[in-house]
Amino acid sequence: MFAQQILNGLISGAIYALFALGFNLIFGVQKVLNLAHGAIFMSGAFVAYYGVVGGMPLWFAILVAMVVCAAFSVVLDRFGIKLLRKYSHADAEFGAMVISIGVGQVLTSVAQKLSDTKVLSFPFGTFPVEFFRGFGLRISLLQITITVLVIALVAFLAYFLQKTTFGRQVRAVAINPRASALLGINARSVFMLTFSIAGAMAAIAGVMIALSFNSIQFMMGEPYMLKAFVVVVLGGLGNLGGAVVASLLLGVAQAMSAAYLPPGLTDILIFSTLFVVLIFKPNGLFGGALAPAGVGRQ
Repeated sequence: MFAQQILNGLISGAIYALFALGFNLIFGVQKVLNLAHGAIFMSGAFVAYYGVVGGMPLWFAILVAMVVCAAFSVVLDRFGIKLLRKYSHADAEFGAMVISIGVGQVLTSVAQKLSDTKVLSFPFGTFPVEFFRGFGLRISLLQITITVLVIALVAFLAYFLQKTTFGRQVRAVAINPRASALLGINARSVFMLTFSIAGAMAAIAGVMIALSFNSIQFMMGEPYMLKAFVVVVLGGLGNLGGAVVASLLLGVAQAMSAAYLPPGLTDILIFSTLFVVLIFKPNGLFGGALAPAGVGRQ
């Protein structure tokens, strides 16, 4: 049972990483907290659900959800946060938080109306229900798919940020937007790209969570926003590598506490740990600015 809980925790942590990476990427580049990220995550699950119900194959519905959520994120940046960049840094940060809260509330309200506040479920057979056993462990085809998908996406993001020309531009803007502009880097295109990547990753995470629990509802993004805050604070705000490690630790901690501790103590343990870490390591376990596995180092 111990090994099984470790496995379950790592898979849960992988999904947390997919959600938190987009959230942390935006902060690392623009230094703003996108509080609409949970609503965009929820929107991805809704778009995929209605796509499947409308006759789309699951893989195509996921692609549509990624495009739609990337568009939502870009619209938030273009027509909201972009207008605030002319103000002072502090005002822009606070204004961005307010605008993202408003956008999140709009998306949540639309989803509430569409679903009539009901919990939705993908039709039976949307994803094959198959289980495999080995070494005393039990794992489903969906869990294997989620794990492979998360590893591939995280590897792609790391390669993109570290090895491509546009990735180097993203890191340059993250370190110093004004200096990067003097070098001819278009910060607007970098901001748009980071928001679109974050939105697409949130959509994938939303669909994976919806498939895992076969449950979709308009408030599903809120608990994951809380977990994202825990992940980015423990891993270090803007540190993408730290976010991955912190996500896996969080997933394992949740699985183990749920299995071996009395009910109701899981959240107490997690947030108590967060409190203690902040006392001794205010910048998180892995430091602040986007580190080598992330976008750059300040």
